Amino acid sequence: MTDLASLHVCVITARQDALGRDHVTVARDALRGGADMIQLREKHESLRDLLPEALAIRALCRAHGALFIVNDRIDLALAVDADGAHVGQEDLPATAARRLLGNRLLGVSTHDRRQAEAAIHAGADYIGFGPIFGTSSKETGYTPRGLTMLEEVRHTVRLPLVAIGGITLENVASVIGAGATAPAVISAIAGAPDVAEAARQFRAEVVRAKAARLGQKVS
Repeated sequence: MTDLASLHVCVITARQDALGRDHVTVARDALRGGADMIQLREKHESLRDLLPEALAIRALCRAHGALFIVNDRIDLALAVDADGAHVGQEDLPATAARRLLGNRLLGVSTHDRRQAEAAIHAGADYIGFGPIFGTSSKETGYTPRGLTMLEEVRHTVRLPLVAIGGITLENVASVIGAGATAPAVISAIAGAPDVAEAARQFRAEVVRAKAARLGQKVS
């Protein structure tokens, strides 16, 4: 099973950015390409309808040794025995989510250093930070944070740091160079013509960028 410190690529399965693919199809193909965290994100579908999809994704993630995280819906995460859940600033407060999740993983979306510090205090296991660049995939109400702010948060936060927002194959190396543990990607993978190949390319680029950050060579 992937641990957070060695995470490379998180793929978020938002249906509206997936060219008509369902959550399970996006997850299956992303895992084939090397994604090591899948986050099920669906704000509108009923829990009853989501349950079989979540169970299928959990099974796929376990078969691939990847982490399975449910966005926002703590009850669904618990019902399917997911590895954890991820909450935003407008969702269930992180302190309440931490109590409900027990020793499962908790991720918290943050947009500045103060929110990141509050998430740590609430018991987060990893921090989501963004939007790094402009994006239409996820409305946060925040302007792009940029690489400089990402670096500032990295100096403050010792937890794994997952960057999100407008991340593409062309700019992901700069995100890793600024201190992110991994990118969280929506449309650049879920909306790609070939999801598995897009995930494969992202993972390879992240591996290269991490090696460069450490001064290592990748063959």
